[in-house]
Amino acid sequence: MPRITRRHFLQIAGSGLLVAHSPFLLAQPAKKKLGVALLGLGNYSTNLLAPALQHTEYCELRGIITGSEEKIPKWQRKYGIKDANVYTYGSMAEIADNDDIDVIYVVTPTGTHKHFAVQAANTGKHVWCEKPMAMDSEECQAIIDACNKNGVTLSIGYRMQHEPNTRAFHQYLKTKPYGNITAVSSFAGYAGQGRAADNWRMKKHMGGGALYDMGVYAINSARFLTGREPLSVTGSHPPQRFPNKFTEVDETTLFTMDFGDGLVADCGTSVVKGFNYFKADCEDGWYQLKPMQSYNGVTGTTSDGKTLQPIDGMQQTLQMDNDALAILTGRPPMVSGSEGLADIEIVNAIFEAAKTGQTVRL
Repeated sequence: MPRITRRHFLQIAGSGLLVAHSPFLLAQPAKKKLGVALLGLGNYSTNLLAPALQHTEYCELRGIITGSEEKIPKWQRKYGIKDANVYTYGSMAEIADNDDIDVIYVVTPTGTHKHFAVQAANTGKHVWCEKPMAMDSEECQAIIDACNKNGVTLSIGYRMQHEPNTRAFHQYLKTKPYGNITAVSSFAGYAGQGRAADNWRMKKHMGGGALYDMGVYAINSARFLTGREPLSVTGSHPPQRFPNKFTEVDETTLFTMDFGDGLVADCGTSVVKGFNYFKADCEDGWYQLKPMQSYNGVTGTTSDGKTLQPIDGMQQTLQMDNDALAILTGRPPMVSGSEGLADIEIVNAIFEAAKTGQTVRL
C-alpha cells in the first residue's frame, strides 16, 4: 500500500486528525489476499489499477475480463494471469465457479456500468465500480439492488475519500479548528481540446463530458468535506471553446450547490480548462486541498500555516486495500453505492438546471 511516512503520520496526528478508517490504523485481520478481476482493460486499468495492485497487502490481481481479446497475451505475460482466470464479456458468467476471484472491479465507460455491475453481482462476486457510478438514479439503484440480492459488497471507486489529507480535513467537521464553514469552492477539470470524435468520452449515451467525468469530484468533495447534502442546485454551460467537437457532451459546466443555512458551494468542472482545488472558508480561517483530485501530490494547507504533505505511493493502492479490508473484516465499505447514487442525482439535477435556467430542488 502507499507508504504513510512518519512525518506525514505525525502531521495528521499532531492536528488531531487520526483517520479512523485507514488500513494503517485498523486492527489487521489474518493475512489473506482477495483475488481481484479487472473488468475493462483501458487506460485506467492498464496504467493505474494494475500497477497499484502490485503493492496492495489485502488484495491482488488474479483475473481479467475484456472485450478486446488481443490484449490478453500481454496482460498474461506481464502479470502471470492464469488461463483459467481470463474471461471475455461473453463468458464472464463462468467466473461464478472460480474460487480464485473474490472481487470484480468494473472499469468500463460509465454508460456500461449498470450492465456490467449487475452481471458481476449475479456471479456472486463482490463488486467495485469505478466512478461515476452510472448514468442516472435508476441505473444506480439497479446496481445496489443486484448487490443486495446476491449478498455481495458494493464499493464505488472514489479514491479521494481514502486519501489521507482529504480524510484529515473531513475530521475538521468534528474538531472545527477554524469554526463553522461559511463558504465552499470546489473545482475539478483539466486543460485540453477534447478527445477524438469516436472516443466514448465525447458520447452522451456513454457518459462523456465534463460533469460526469470530472464534475463528480467537485460534487463529492463538497458533500464529503461539509458533511451535508445540497437542497438545491443551479447550473450553466459557458460558451464553448470547441463547439465543433463538443456536439453531444458538456465542455465546461459551472454550478452551485445550496446546503441551506447560508452555506453555498461554488463549483465548476471542465475538460478544456484546468482547475483542481477545494477550499473551505470558515469563521476563523480557511483550509484547502490544492490539488484535490490528482493521482498524486494532493496537498493540504491552512490559513495558519499548516501543510499536509502528499503521501508516497499510489492512492489506488490505499483505496483497494481499504475496500478489501472492509470485505475481510465484515464492515461496510467506506464509499457505498448510496454515495454514488447521491452524486448522480445531483449531476442530473445540474444538467436540468443548466437546460432550464432554473434552480432545481433536490
